[in-house]
Amino acid sequence: MQLVIVAVGHKMPAWIESGFAEYAKRMPPELRIELREIKPEARSSSNNAATVMQREATRIEAALAPLTRPRIVALDERGKDLTTVKLAEQLTGWQREGGDVAFLIGGADGLDPALKARANTLIRLSSLTLPHGMVRVLLAEQLYRAWSVTQNHPYHRV
Repeated sequence: MQLVIVAVGHKMPAWIESGFAEYAKRMPPELRIELREIKPEARSSSNNAATVMQREATRIEAALAPLTRPRIVALDERGKDLTTVKLAEQLTGWQREGGDVAFLIGGADGLDPALKARANTLIRLSSLTLPHGMVRVLLAEQLYRAWSVTQNHPYHRV
């Protein structure tokens, strides 16, 4: 099983790339985290928010195509608010079910409504608005923390 973060946005600052890489390398081989960046669609007078999200959704779908029976988890401000322990329980369940898990992070306008409707789950990392690059780092850290909970690893202290 692999955990794939499909994120709209590219050319992140070095500290974002470094932070993401730090948590990704901590994951065990059987639960590696892979980042697939999607180039954001340019906004213009002919590209309104809906058009931008639809075009980005097409690129996101292409990034999902090679995955094995992907479970799609879309990050959305109206998504379910999980604790780390609940995320750890989800992670265990996903491992039991098999297949890959794809976490979708939208661009500046968010995720296309049709793509969110296709998702198996909607979650949110915070009620705060977060920079999209930082979301990658926070998500990778929380996935590592959730795994550490499943292993009784001392990284997560209750």
